[in-house]
Amino acid sequence: IPVSRCSDPCLPGSRKKFGSSIHKCCYECVPCPEGEIANISDSENCMKCPDDEWPNEKKDRCVPKLVEFLSYTDDPIVAVFSAVSILCCLITGLILGIFIHYQDTPIVKANNRNLSYLLLVSIMLSFLCVFLFLGHPVDVTCMFRVTSFGVIFSVAVSSLLSKSIMVCIAFKATKPGSPWRKWMGAKLSNFIICVFSLVQVIICVTWLSISPPFQDQDTLSYQGKIIIHCNEGSVIGFYFVLGYMGLLAAVSFIIAFLARTLPDSFNEVKYITFSMLVFCSVWIAMIPAYLSTRGKYMVAVEVFAIIASSSGLLGCIFFPKSYIILFRPDLNTKTVIR
Repeated sequence: IPVSRCSDPCLPGSRKKFGSSIHKCCYECVPCPEGEIANISDSENCMKCPDDEWPNEKKDRCVPKLVEFLSYTDDPIVAVFSAVSILCCLITGLILGIFIHYQDTPIVKANNRNLSYLLLVSIMLSFLCVFLFLGHPVDVTCMFRVTSFGVIFSVAVSSLLSKSIMVCIAFKATKPGSPWRKWMGAKLSNFIICVFSLVQVIICVTWLSISPPFQDQDTLSYQGKIIIHCNEGSVIGFYFVLGYMGLLAAVSFIIAFLARTLPDSFNEVKYITFSMLVFCSVWIAMIPAYLSTRGKYMVAVEVFAIIASSSGLLGCIFFPKSYIILFRPDLNTKTVIR
């Protein structure tokens, strides 16, 4: 029996398109557009999938979108970040133990050993805060991931700034009758750290009070994927935290750079200068990489910047001292340090 049709039936995943022929009863079958399906034959319209679903290859049904975040089970880079963070944290703890054990030696006592302890603890905490960025984001980790490393790095950079200032004051106070002598001591260095760190704490508390970060889902950036990420809430608060940290780093670098010509036998300003140069370079390079990535790769850039900058502070400042303490005790004397 002849079939009275001028067009073949449209299979699921496609729809009828009329107007391509002079005969009104004729039509053309066209695939459904991206994000839409047709689950019956000879469909005249395609249906849009929900936000959390995406068409399969045949476009005849909707399937759940892939969920993307830095997973402990699916992403090898998470294992690498975790291992490096734990290793660096253990190395920092080992150096802290060395400094405590040799606390009465001249190289540890020089330029305020309490500042060295505080700086080592801050670096150790910065390695541990990496774990707030890994795994499935939730509201709590979103709230504390940026604020924690912002405060921790502010304490660390404030400690370096205090070290640089105290070195400058120490050399100015060596002149007879110098008015700088009254500023010598631990009170000024503690005051500097408290004030500059408190400013960052106030910024973070204000940010969390007005518009805190929260877990969010991005269903638009990638087709077929749902990106689980942390919405910063207030972008202004986020950039205030990073901006203040950058300001502290810049001021510390400038002061250390200006004091770099002071005698090497006493201070560590050259090491501070190089460490702040590494710190600033890492975060300046991170900005374009951060802004040009999406999803879990954006988080990976942040984690890499935290690990790299913390490692730079640890290596540039404490590795030379640890080497002298352990392998060159002949240089760890009052005569050499002075």
